[in-house]
Formats: sequence, C-alpha cells, structure tokens
Amino acid sequence: VGHQKADWVSIHEQICQLLIPIRTPLPFLLSEKERKHGVEQLVKRQKYLIDLTYHTARELVLEGKPREALPAALHALRFGTQVYGSNSLQLVPAYLLLAEASTGVGSFLEASKYLSQAEWLILTTPDCSPALQYQLQRGLGLFCTAKGDLEQALYHLANDVYVASSAFGLKSLEASGGYFHMANVFSCQNKTDIANSLYAEV
Repeated sequence: VGHQKADWVSIHEQICQLLIPIRTPLPFLLSEKERKHGVEQLVKRQKYLIDLTYHTARELVLEGKPREALPAALHALRFGTQVYGSNSLQLVPAYLLLAEASTGVGSFLEASKYLSQAEWLILTTPDCSPALQYQLQRGLGLFCTAKGDLEQALYHLANDVYVASSAFGLKSLEASGGYFHMANVFSCQNKTDIANSLYAEV
C-alpha cells in the first residue's frame, strides 16, 4: 500500500489516463498502413511518457524528494526499455537518476547497481557522447561522496571536469557542476582554501 501510494503521488496520477492507449492492443483486422500508423502513434506516446516521467523525477530529486522521485524514474526506465531496448544508451539518464534518488534515500546497494548498469552501457558504446560520460563520472562522484569515500569522489569528479571541459570548454556550465561538487568535497575535508578557489571558479 505504501509503494502504491508513493507511486500515485509521484507520477501515476499524471500518467494514468495516458497509459490506456499504450496498454490497449491494436485491433487485429487492420491494413498494413493502419497498423504501421498505429505503431508510430504508440512509440510517439511512449516517448512522451519517457520525457514526462524523467523530468518529473528530476524535479523531485532537485526538490530534495528522492523517495518520491523513485517511482517516476522507474517508469522512465521501463518505458525507455520498451522503446529503445535494454542495451541502449538512451537508458543512461534514467539509470543515473535512479542512482541519485537511491543514494538520496540511503539505498547504496541499489544505487551501485544502477551506476554499474549505466557504466556498462557507456563502456560498450565506443562513440558515446561526452555529455553522458561526464554525467556518469559526476554520478559516481556524488555516490562516493554520499558513502564518505572522499578520495574516490575527487577522482571521479576530476574526470567529470576533464571530460566536460575537453568537450565543452573550461568555462562551460557543464564543467562548473564538477568544480562545485569538488569544492563541496574539499570543504568536507576542511581544505577551505582549495574549496573557496573552486567555488570562485564556479
């Protein structure tokens, strides 16, 4: 009951009516053209649901509500798998979001599994975009920070900054997030001078 209530509050209320046409099978006696059109409409609806559930989960995480974000992020992953398949890079953002939300509720084992899945998809795709690579490094850095493994966190966040600045430039917004999280880690280590220098960079 608790899970159902969390699911309803998080996302289900928003997507309940949208699920009906997706879960209704196409009529059997259709022409090839009608069937193709039906499949195209189905994929379009599923992509809309991926976008809606992902952004709802992202907002909830940013609002500091990781528990409420989990059901929406799980729906984003489920719809993403249906549309793109289980080995697609398109699933990486959902895995990273699930890892962040799981870390937020203290479920480190779950977070670790989601991060491993995202890392595996990135490593097995040679032409993976720098945007996904730096987001993975940031996710790993934040996970290590939450666990208290600050040296490992700095390693991943340094990789985050390296990849982001190589692809988008040293003064890019993409790189500034990595600097910010590194500053937080140095602050935890009482290395105030380094932390302040990085905050100034941000």
